[in-house]
Amino acid sequence: MALKITVIGTGYLGATHAAAMAELGFEVLGLDVVPEKIEMLAAGKVPMYEPGLEELLAKHVAGIEGSSGRLRFTTSWEEIGEFGDVHFVCVNTPQKHGEYACDMSYVDRAFASLAPQLKRPALVVGKSTVPVGSAARLAGLLAELAPVGADAELAWNPEFLREGFAVQDTLHPDRIVVGVQSERSEKLLREVYATPVGEGSPFVVMDFPTSELVKTSANSFLATKISFINAMAEVCEAADGDVVKLAEAIGYDERIGSKFLRAGIGFGGGCLPKDIRAFMARAGELGADQALTFLREVDSINMRRRGHMVELARDAVGGDSFLGKRVAVLGATFKPDSDDVRDSPALNVAGQIHLQGGQVTVYDPKGMENARRLFPTLGYAESALDAVRGADVVLHLTEWREFRELDVAALGEVATSRIVLDGRNALDSVKWREAGWTYRAMGRPKA
Repeated sequence: MALKITVIGTGYLGATHAAAMAELGFEVLGLDVVPEKIEMLAAGKVPMYEPGLEELLAKHVAGIEGSSGRLRFTTSWEEIGEFGDVHFVCVNTPQKHGEYACDMSYVDRAFASLAPQLKRPALVVGKSTVPVGSAARLAGLLAELAPVGADAELAWNPEFLREGFAVQDTLHPDRIVVGVQSERSEKLLREVYATPVGEGSPFVVMDFPTSELVKTSANSFLATKISFINAMAEVCEAADGDVVKLAEAIGYDERIGSKFLRAGIGFGGGCLPKDIRAFMARAGELGADQALTFLREVDSINMRRRGHMVELARDAVGGDSFLGKRVAVLGATFKPDSDDVRDSPALNVAGQIHLQGGQVTVYDPKGMENARRLFPTLGYAESALDAVRGADVVLHLTEWREFRELDVAALGEVATSRIVLDGRNALDSVKWREAGWTYRAMGRPKA
């Protein structure tokens, strides 16, 4: 008999996972406590921008003409308990307000609501990023609250989605990590992931603590690599070196690799910043805080880059202040191919300049609505050309392809001053300079 799958929490992770499970051939029931979100998903619409996700939903959501009908949504915990053999928990674990630690309240509420509905053997699979030690505690909670007792088993299966590539990363993962305590749990997860495993995705089995550490360890390594090259950018600026050439040279070393070695205004988003901070907080609770003290400097370098871009922009408009100056900001999301503005370096820079008296106008291909909600006092334009109109300086802060393909001569015609600051080292400096622009980038020579 084919497994039936539920997905609890239908945000970015949950909606993607639910659609992908339907694509793999399973009957899927998704749950959320927000009725408006369920209504939207049931209509085949997504509350966020993610390439390919809406098309995948429409392919499988029940009630949509031509769909497989394998995917439905509900707000009923009772229905979830009756339906599912394998329950994936995909709720958010944000950073606590005023602390580095992870807020586990959403996960705890999900488990407390699900457990009483488990009246027959079931596997609950955590996908949320949690502090190490959480799985063992939640396994005990399941056994205590579930009517079926110990037959309500727990596994941990961390997610490794990259925004902009989430559908691909779910259907064709570069690895599948599972923390299990029984052969039955492993067997069920091998059945769930049979298709990608058959295509060659490694299936890595481990204990609970190690599985919980994988995501935070990976994100900490990536954050360290980004902050390393940004620290080198600071040294390059002091020594009149070129961080792009430096990154190219060290990237050829197979032990280092070229990925994540693009210097700029640093990382942001809903994962890397909060994950490394939660990792530090949990290490402190375990008495291993000295092992992760380096992450404080990683975080500090990253935040310093935003302030440095503000300083470069102030220098570009005269060096004294932003009062009376018009600043165009190209990019609002923390990365391209997403509408996510959580902890966005681009918006942080724009906000700082605005607070210092600058007249800031932002344009982003997909993030305008979310940016307006977060920073309603900034100015917004409907196109890059409109954002640049009358600008004393242009800041390139999110590396959308659209910005690399701009008609820079046309931009020059409407700008007050042809000065562009490339906060992502992603623009063609030769093209901009040939069009009469003064081009500056972080960690690179002025000319």
